[in-house]
Amino acid sequence: MSTSTPFSFLTHLECSQCGASFDAQRLQTFCPDCQTPLLARYDLMSVAKQLKREQFQTRQRGMWRWHELLPVQSEDQIVSLGEGDTPMLHLPQLGSELHLPHLYLKDESLNPTGTFKARGLSAAVSRARELGAQCLTIPTAGNAGGALAAYAARAGLPAQVFMPADTPPANIEETRITGAEVRLVDGLISDAARLSVEAARQSGALDVSTFKEPYRMEGKKTMGYEIAEAFAWSLPDVIVYPAGGGMGLVAIWKGLGELRQLGWLDGEKLPRMVAVQAAGCAPVVAAFEKRASTCEFWQNAQTLASGLRVPKSFGDRLILQTLYESGGLALAVSDDEIRQAQQELARREGIFAAPEGAANLAALHHLVKSGWLQPRERILLLNTGTGLKYLR
Repeated sequence: MSTSTPFSFLTHLECSQCGASFDAQRLQTFCPDCQTPLLARYDLMSVAKQLKREQFQTRQRGMWRWHELLPVQSEDQIVSLGEGDTPMLHLPQLGSELHLPHLYLKDESLNPTGTFKARGLSAAVSRARELGAQCLTIPTAGNAGGALAAYAARAGLPAQVFMPADTPPANIEETRITGAEVRLVDGLISDAARLSVEAARQSGALDVSTFKEPYRMEGKKTMGYEIAEAFAWSLPDVIVYPAGGGMGLVAIWKGLGELRQLGWLDGEKLPRMVAVQAAGCAPVVAAFEKRASTCEFWQNAQTLASGLRVPKSFGDRLILQTLYESGGLALAVSDDEIRQAQQELARREGIFAAPEGAANLAALHHLVKSGWLQPRERILLLNTGTGLKYLR
């Protein structure tokens, strides 16, 4: 790499709805006019001229080997616990049973803190520290809180975490033991979010809620980079993803779009994206079936998959846009189907997935039965976390 090559090619932030430009060298949250997420933008033309995709494969493994396409400007500001480069596993036994010989799973449970949330919080905490944030706050269904607590501890920053009182005990304990201030809330993540916003207003802390700051998505988009690399720059036909807040789904799509702009993909075809939700909390599915552009708040949300118990995502417009653009689908599965799929994945392939990850296998059965998938297609499931986090 040339010494003149910037550590990051970040140029600005852009409103995902109105397109307004925001200064990336200041702490930002979301567009105040549209009340919608900001997206990080890069000088991809210069990246394409100065770098080749093969260069990234020779670097030390981990998410930050993609640093030119990530927001942190200086290497010494990176806050890392070794996140990224999770396994891509072929599923031969399940594939044989479902007549899908090209069935794969990307196992995000091997990230620090046991879930894909580590990617987003590594990026968000790194950039927040670099831009001078003094304290961080987050509402969480569990896993994001544990990840924020860990990375804030690593960065030497105080953190406040608001989570439902019925969050899995492992999530509560990992958040407390890493030093965050934990507030248990009677209610859902939407109730925790209101308290997090108020805490940020009173203390001046940066709220790193899903979609409410621009850099968590940047960490998560590296899942898309790794998927492309693992498939030799020729993408799977379908990616199945559990969508609670839904940022991971949007982030993968953003990452793949950047690779296409760089000219690093072999072929122009992008995957059909599938958003999986729980039947007891399925606002994206309801909106998708109406071809709506936004979601309505889901009343009385209930599901054993705590990460899917999100009544309305702040990034709902981007989630639906991703599904429509990709020719994808949104569907819901029952808690009984999730339990059954969790056992099936463990017994057939040795993977103890989180309920959210198991929901993808439950959805896959529906997709096969309906004929929406073709037997020769390459199908990728995302397991977003380890089932160990849900043991009580």
